[in-house]
Amino acid sequence: MRHKIFTSALVVIYCLGCADRGASVDFYSSELFKQVQEQAVFPDSKTFTDCVPKRDLREIMHDYTELKVRSDFNLKEFVLNNFELPLRPQSNFHADTTLSMEEHIHALWPVLTRRPDDYNERSSLMALPLPYIVPGGRFSEVYYWDSYFTMLGLVADGQFSVQENMVRNFAHLIDSIGFIPNGNRAYYTGRSQPPFFSLMVDLLAARDSMALVQYQDALLKEYSFWMNGTDKLQKSGDSFEHVVMLPDGSILNRYYDRIPEPRPEAYKEDVEIAKKSGREPKEIYTDLRAAAESGWDFSSRWCAEDGELESIQTTKIIPVDLNSLLYNLEQSIALSWKLQKNSQEAQRYHQLAASRQAAILKYCWNKDQGFFFDYNFAAGKLMSVKSLAATYPLFFNLVNAEIAAAVGGVLEKEFLQPGGLVTTLQTTGQQ
Repeated sequence: MRHKIFTSALVVIYCLGCADRGASVDFYSSELFKQVQEQAVFPDSKTFTDCVPKRDLREIMHDYTELKVRSDFNLKEFVLNNFELPLRPQSNFHADTTLSMEEHIHALWPVLTRRPDDYNERSSLMALPLPYIVPGGRFSEVYYWDSYFTMLGLVADGQFSVQENMVRNFAHLIDSIGFIPNGNRAYYTGRSQPPFFSLMVDLLAARDSMALVQYQDALLKEYSFWMNGTDKLQKSGDSFEHVVMLPDGSILNRYYDRIPEPRPEAYKEDVEIAKKSGREPKEIYTDLRAAAESGWDFSSRWCAEDGELESIQTTKIIPVDLNSLLYNLEQSIALSWKLQKNSQEAQRYHQLAASRQAAILKYCWNKDQGFFFDYNFAAGKLMSVKSLAATYPLFFNLVNAEIAAAVGGVLEKEFLQPGGLVTTLQTTGQQ
């Protein structure tokens, strides 16, 4: 299974549907894929990326090349004849308004549960060995950071075995490809999402502290993914994948995607943004993908100008939420070593966490405004957008009572609206 998962994740993204790996087809860069997306054969760009070829993709591509020159060629008809549309299970679920919120959520679990996947080398779906919960609708696969909040609901509802199955699935992905992708689709393997895995394990550890030991290997591998390339940083401003060196030598993290191309699941939209921006396409594609890794896709947090997506600059930004999450990961690893009575390794990770804490306070805290901001390391200054990411240092106990009170005051005064807290104070039309 490990070999199959690895093949599905890292090879299929370039040769979807190939039976013979020695003769790969670069599907997402093919003319067929681009034409289907640019002509909006399907209203939702994600539809075609989730389609499954009915036969060897090389044969389909050959036939497309032969047939597309004919005057009576119909692209949509060709796609429907050669690809199976993605299965979107119809639940026919109707909310019973007489139920309490808890009863409503309890009734939804079976609707959103997916059984273990059967491996299909022609599908972009990365097979998972245990049942899991999906968001629903067009999102018929598991998503990384969404799943933590799903797990909070599962735990509150006493669905402990389902929650642990999902943690085991994520550990399986880490073991197979080295990290947890955005979702279990091959086209998501250029990026991860906010690293909530340590919090997922913390939920297990609340019932059995040895869960941290059980999942230590996965925690360490995820940490290695986020810190990859640290040894390549030599001076202030140097960056490699997710790591950045700051002026005082501190290492903090950013969001990043290693594939500088339009996202297959949003191909048309990304191409249009790149054309409108007038920027180097690979640069803006990387920033768009990095924002997708953040889960805040999209937000004025990542833009140089108020809400203008063409000015997106995600890879220049040190996000306060990402680094708070990695602080928790370092602390969780330290505790896992402590439980094994390895004081030397425990102290090493505690020190890494302490160094990160100091750097977050130095580069992301604005005392005058009493609030945390993202830091633009390329410009050497704080971003101006206030966002709910400022709450992360409080959640992870990185701050003292004075700082916590200051942040709380800003939230109450500026963010609290009828219905709850807004994510930013900008109205941009972005999600």
